[in-house]
Amino acid sequence: MNNRVDLFVNKETKWQNEFAELRSIILSCKLDEDIKWGKPCYSFNGSNVVIIQGFKEYCAVLFFKGALLKDPGKILVKPGENTQAGRQIRFNSVSEIIKLKPVIKKYLLEAVEAEKAGLKVELRKSKELIVPDELLASFAELPSFKNAFYSLTPGRQRAYILFFSSAKQTQTRTGRIEKYMPKILKGKGMND
Repeated sequence: MNNRVDLFVNKETKWQNEFAELRSIILSCKLDEDIKWGKPCYSFNGSNVVIIQGFKEYCAVLFFKGALLKDPGKILVKPGENTQAGRQIRFNSVSEIIKLKPVIKKYLLEAVEAEKAGLKVELRKSKELIVPDELLASFAELPSFKNAFYSLTPGRQRAYILFFSSAKQTQTRTGRIEKYMPKILKGKGMND
């Protein structure tokens, strides 16, 4: 058990009991515990296996390579439409977690076996993203912004481009770029 995770769980207000129950189940599978991305994260031999997440409407465990899991009960959920590897199991109460405890353990052990075997999720090639004109205009105005943007990881760049491009109107795209510019200049992703 990691003291940093103790602090995280103890200060959680909405999902404290659920996090404690999930943590107990995950630790019973002999995974290493740490805080990564501000959340309790569990790994096997240095490879991330699962992370506990809390959201407004639910809490979840996200399997980093969840696409490899068999999922006979069809309980795994893609967290976003562009997600390729990760899959969540979502919960609203401790009783739901207790009810699914055997399944959660089974999935955890299967995820560990995938790590032992060195399995990888085959990622499909993403189509070439088109950088919106409003973003290109911002780059022309502020070269430091362009440098900061292209210093981000490819996944963070992709997330921003998808988000900016999804707006139908120029005004909305420009507003989104202006809103997220400070984060990009600090080297942060949308959800960091």
